[in-house]
Amino acid sequence: MATPVTTMDKPVAAKSGPASDARPPRAPRPPRPNYRQIHQFPLPVNVHHVPPVIPHNPLSLISVALSYLTFLISPPSQEVYSAYFDKATSSIHVTDERSINALWQMGFFGKGSLSRSEPSWLAREKKRRGLHNGKTSEEITRLRRTERRELKLERARMEKLAIEERLKAEAAAREAGVSEPLDQAAQSTSTDDTTNVTAATTEKFSLKKAKEARMLEAKLARELAAQNPALAEQNQPETSSNNKSVRFSPVVQKKEFLSTSPSSLQLPDSAVDNLDSDDFPNEEHLQLSNEEAFFLAYSLGVLQIYDSPSKSGEVQSTSSIATSALLQQFCHHSFQPARDASASLLPDDPFMISYTVYHHFRSLGWVIRSGVKFGTDYLLYNRGPVFSHAEFAVVIIPSYTHPYWSETEERKNYTAEKQARSWWWMHSVSRVQAQVLKSLVVCYVDVPPPAASLDDIGALFGQYKVREFLIKRWIPNRTRD
Repeated sequence: MATPVTTMDKPVAAKSGPASDARPPRAPRPPRPNYRQIHQFPLPVNVHHVPPVIPHNPLSLISVALSYLTFLISPPSQEVYSAYFDKATSSIHVTDERSINALWQMGFFGKGSLSRSEPSWLAREKKRRGLHNGKTSEEITRLRRTERRELKLERARMEKLAIEERLKAEAAAREAGVSEPLDQAAQSTSTDDTTNVTAATTEKFSLKKAKEARMLEAKLARELAAQNPALAEQNQPETSSNNKSVRFSPVVQKKEFLSTSPSSLQLPDSAVDNLDSDDFPNEEHLQLSNEEAFFLAYSLGVLQIYDSPSKSGEVQSTSSIATSALLQQFCHHSFQPARDASASLLPDDPFMISYTVYHHFRSLGWVIRSGVKFGTDYLLYNRGPVFSHAEFAVVIIPSYTHPYWSETEERKNYTAEKQARSWWWMHSVSRVQAQVLKSLVVCYVDVPPPAASLDDIGALFGQYKVREFLIKRWIPNRTRD
């Protein structure tokens, strides 16, 4: 897609005159990681691929038989990862670096304990100490946002200049008092409109033009400073960069600290020489939510969870927690503070309801992340957060449609309190999702009556049903049918 754009820009630049020859060359963008190769597996499981059977080709049966024979002789080994349960944070922590990379790259499970999403603390720390020359994911995101902001500012500036030129032309025409015939005026108006449309079409707002405009402004500012230093000193606040600065007390009011200064972030050369990037310890853990951990442990069987880590920080080699005991522990810790271990489990436990929705969408192929920053329960990604933004935001509401919950008046009052939501709450949530360009999905989870036993987890979750409703905010000025 980049080749046609480059060939189309060449004739436009040739028409602009000799000023186009003075444009500085565009700096090449740093290469992006190959996310298709890094995140090629949707889940951390090893599968054995079976070739398709072609009815009109009998040789395909031989390939299928060979595939099954290979599976029987050397079946694919499934790697099982280890983690421990932290009662203080009611979450699961993965400390092994290999397990951290595997769980993040294959399914985007968890988040870095020292990062916003992707566990990238080690790369950022090496960058801060001068041991890493590449750009971290946070720096790439920050640069992309800066470029987008520059593009918007340049677009607004060009629109403002176009309006000012149009007003100057209209004012000059009124002062000149030139009276033309109606046909000539209409012809000139149509010619001007055609010229404006052509100019608007050829003048494509791009990041390249925004950078060139900023470099041109900086060049003019330097020439102005060389000609008149006093005037340049007055205009310095307007042409200065957008770096954030910190103002100290009035005693040192003239001193400022630039947050982007590299001297404050790097160690001396003598200290850097003594450091080895291979021996640098990684102090970040992969923090899994209870729903993610139970899905990995119960549904996929690729995670073993232990009670606590050892003194060295590694997971203990004792027996892992059983799945039924893990379910009870997660249900008790779904409340704040955690409930007593002897308390009976309720069918509308927050963990039971949230995991039902999590398992439902994970089974459909969605990548699920926490939606707390948008005021929802979950965010649904088509492929993952590194490929695109979340398309849907999910809100979970328990539903008590089973006759068991309407047998007594006490149960009716209990269910009415549990599923009560105000109109203002729904309005605020839908408004936020419309602002961030996400579709709001309301999931009603039908809660079954209390179960007698928790031994059969599959039969227990099979009683829950999920009903999805897509809600769209009605905007009067956009829907005037």
